[in-house]
Amino acid sequence: MTRLIVAAGGGGDAVAAAMLDAGLYGDEDRAVILTYAWDRLLIDPVPGPRRADNFTGLLPMTPAVRQVPAQARPVAPAGSTLPRLAAELPHTFALLDPHHGVEGVTRQLEELISHLSPTSVDLLDVGGDILARGDEPTLKSPLADALALAACCQVNAPIRLLIAGPGLDGELPPDDFRDLLDTLVHTFTAADVDRLGTVLDWHPSEATGMLAAAARGARGTCEIRDAGLPVHLTDESPTVHEVDLDDAVTRNQLARAIMTTETLDQVEAHSREICGYSEIDYERNKAAWLNDQPSADLNPDTVLAQLSAFEAEATSRGVTHTTFRRLTEALNYSGTQRENLRQLLISNRPEQYEAPLWRITTQPE
Repeated sequence: MTRLIVAAGGGGDAVAAAMLDAGLYGDEDRAVILTYAWDRLLIDPVPGPRRADNFTGLLPMTPAVRQVPAQARPVAPAGSTLPRLAAELPHTFALLDPHHGVEGVTRQLEELISHLSPTSVDLLDVGGDILARGDEPTLKSPLADALALAACCQVNAPIRLLIAGPGLDGELPPDDFRDLLDTLVHTFTAADVDRLGTVLDWHPSEATGMLAAAARGARGTCEIRDAGLPVHLTDESPTVHEVDLDDAVTRNQLARAIMTTETLDQVEAHSREICGYSEIDYERNKAAWLNDQPSADLNPDTVLAQLSAFEAEATSRGVTHTTFRRLTEALNYSGTQRENLRQLLISNRPEQYEAPLWRITTQPE
């Protein structure tokens, strides 16, 4: 009784896949999660997704698919959250490698389905940007989702597309695609989040972090990313809906354009043409900028004064929560200092830690 979940965007989608699997099936045999090794630059300073030869210790599953076990390690300077996820969660994590384009991803899917004979195959996206047309001004990261969508629609197997946490990625307003949301599959609860243990204390995903916080009851406006995008936490935020796969492909121009691509470079070229950019270009530019940024001293008095100033401004914008990624960048610290900053803030103001988010409050004069 094997289930297969494809994490459309990698990273946080893989964590959400584990949370969904546990929420739907409890302690039954856990699913195989096929996911990119594509983490934010604060985890992996190398732009773009990793491939099999960027790791040591991978295990063969099929000719084109490798398992990422707990003992696997990324080859420096690359980084990856997958080995730690494999160590802390009971699921099997398989590496989705997009470097051979959609044709390569389709081959990996076909081999894995043939090898596992899964009872179900789900394609999971947190937020809903997999439903983007490609020309939306708020869209930031269409490439990974389009690759996964294009491959899934070419596989000769029934695949269910699931959208968790509509709008939580900050890329598409839920009103833009709410008419596509079909059957309510699940509503996450605090118990579902608790099954992840401490994963969300260290994992950098903002969208899945907000999904977990909403499942625990957080409501309000959460500010995310370096740009401070506002995301609304509502009663809809912890839900998971099915969406017709054909409707998604019809809507997603990039997915349709890359169906026959054989390299990641070709996928990027289509993204630049249709969306006006490739997010890997953005990562390349930001990585070069980050390399030039010095690390500031995390002096507690200085940090808490900076925090108070930030919170006063955030409150004036109607913000009730934020992520530690947003705090790290807003307070002008480097990504490598995120965890130390998180621990400093929680130790000084534990009442504001609404796990895994930071609840905004203004301090008395």
